[in-house]
Amino acid sequence: MSAKLRFANLPPMAPSRTNAQVDAYLKKSKKWQEELQQLRTILLSLPLTEEFKWSKPCYTFQEANVVILLPLKEYCALLFAKGALLKDPHHLLVKAGENTQAARQIRLTSAREITAKKAALKAYIQNAIQVEKAGLEVTYKKISEFKVPEELQKQLDRDPALKKAFTALTPGRQRAYFIHISGAKQSATRESRVQKCLPQILKGKGYNEQ
Repeated sequence: MSAKLRFANLPPMAPSRTNAQVDAYLKKSKKWQEELQQLRTILLSLPLTEEFKWSKPCYTFQEANVVILLPLKEYCALLFAKGALLKDPHHLLVKAGENTQAARQIRLTSAREITAKKAALKAYIQNAIQVEKAGLEVTYKKISEFKVPEELQKQLDRDPALKKAFTALTPGRQRAYFIHISGAKQSATRESRVQKCLPQILKGKGYNEQ
């Protein structure tokens, strides 16, 4: 049998599950490269699709965002989009901020730690997939339950056009502005954030939208 015929009888190779943009991102990573590669291997062992969103590796299930890989200054993290709905038997889930409602992080600081926690990490990811399969959704606080930052309220009161534009925003965008502005400890910083957000609000966009 000729070599050509032998190769013709082989089943077609399965397409790679890796994303080229993620490949390039990880190669350029100056910190946490080994740790991110380890986490990527765990994620790709499960029925998730690797994508590149918000300039970060993102793993989805049936087009829903499940988990994002985050390389931060002091740690790398698995950021679960609906982490508030996950079981937390090992007490690994952390809120990124006081006003965070849905997302939760698992923070990791070494390749050794990831190896030691591999089974637990996989279980958390599997739980996140089950949450999507079940169609569960996070119940968010109503906009009326949020305290409007004083610096933003003053700007809205003196600028009718801005108030109209802000009122027209989706609840999610309004909530994001409240969280972003109130997240600053100093009034001067909150005021600065308000000023920087004005063009986005008038365009009908969220503060971090392009």
